[in-house]
Amino acid sequence: MNGGDDEDVVVAAASGDQSPPLQWRFSQVFGERSAGEEVQPVDMISAIEFDHSGDHLATGDRGGRVVLFERSDAKHSSGGARRDLEETDYPVRHPEFCYKTEFQSHDPAFDYLKSLEIEEKINKIRWCQTANGALFLLSTNDKTIKYWKVQDKKIKKICDVNADPSGAVGNGIVANGVPGANISSLRLPVVTSHESSPVAKCRRVYPHAHDYHINSISNNSDGETFISADDLRINLWNLEISNQSFNIVDVKPEKMEDLSEVITAAEFHPTHCNMLAYSSSKGSIRLIDLRQSALCDSHSKLFEEPDAAGSKSFFTEIIASVSDIKFAKEGRYLLSRDYMTLKLWDINMDSGPVSTFQVHEYLKPKLCDLYENDSIFDKFECCISGNGLRAATGSYSNLFRVFGVSPGSTETATLEASRNPTRRHVPVPSRPSKIGSILSRGGSESAATGVDGNSSNALDYTTKLLHLAWHPNENLIACAAGNSLYMYCA
Repeated sequence: MNGGDDEDVVVAAASGDQSPPLQWRFSQVFGERSAGEEVQPVDMISAIEFDHSGDHLATGDRGGRVVLFERSDAKHSSGGARRDLEETDYPVRHPEFCYKTEFQSHDPAFDYLKSLEIEEKINKIRWCQTANGALFLLSTNDKTIKYWKVQDKKIKKICDVNADPSGAVGNGIVANGVPGANISSLRLPVVTSHESSPVAKCRRVYPHAHDYHINSISNNSDGETFISADDLRINLWNLEISNQSFNIVDVKPEKMEDLSEVITAAEFHPTHCNMLAYSSSKGSIRLIDLRQSALCDSHSKLFEEPDAAGSKSFFTEIIASVSDIKFAKEGRYLLSRDYMTLKLWDINMDSGPVSTFQVHEYLKPKLCDLYENDSIFDKFECCISGNGLRAATGSYSNLFRVFGVSPGSTETATLEASRNPTRRHVPVPSRPSKIGSILSRGGSESAATGVDGNSSNALDYTTKLLHLAWHPNENLIACAAGNSLYMYCA
């Protein structure tokens, strides 16, 4: 069903092959903020996405701009056999990126029927298949999806004039008043091509299909369709048709007062074009098969954690809401992030998560304060490595966590989005709880008291790392800290 590389990934994950822990180090930063510099809200990064090859990276910001970066390191450049020989003598260099171009994807708008302002903020970016050397990508704000083509265009200039300048005076009047007097000096213009420059062009706009804010877009593996999801509906689009979409999931009740949950994220399966998953605010994930019916009211599988014994608090359902889901590259495992934890699911086993990773367990005593300042509603994203052995997600104080997700792995790392990612002393966090183990490992929760070994008071709730992405082929993580894009390699 899958290619040889994917099979190797599955075998490695199933066998529990323990690779040594990765040593993360700073790689690059773009848009670094200087000390005391105030960041404008429109410059805050709101979306990050690598393309399928890993050669390009796109970011979107609150100002509606999309910025593209291109891989530029020596490993990616031409070199053939000589490069291969050099790599046997020296360690493989980590990927390096350079700025490519940027363009204004969305502008602020106003819905006059609903008296609603539509901000230009980019919610999601997804890369599409390349063709004829051009890059294609989808970007969306709250209401409108756009399909962009970015292609290098050579700049052509006229480097020679038609006539000898010495033979003309004034407004181009030929000397001696005779038009053909200097006919021998008449020359054809010479057009030369200078360096190429990337040009972005909007190919299609997909408007007016969502009554609520779009939270997800996802490409299908067939290369022809994609989905867009808002709080209550998921629509299926064809890339070539912008004026029509098909509603495939609708959770809106007849009476809005009966509404008990909303859709929080949706993602196509990476290899099966008929399968997709979507998560809800109640912490559940549903896997649906488009072959079952046109409107997928029923799901093929339901993934949710069994109710834990003990009393529920006011915050139980709030922190259970899933903010992001990601399929692993081979499609068997699914990663989900709620407010407190990162969970790994096996789509062949719907009894519960394979592993649960505590991201910031030390915040539990502070949930009331987090509710008061609305931080409890922050939507943290997650990502999984190309080989499926590790996963990463963000936290507060511009921290992000990396976990080993292969069976039996105890690898964990806490890094800060700065030039010195390991400068903070972070205590040993809670390790994953496996299916069937009701009691957590002794001492793990008490050890994770907070950053710097003190308490959650040391965290800065205004600096949160919500958006990050893992390179599809390398151990490289790109993450957004305000208006800065940081990259870390291992």
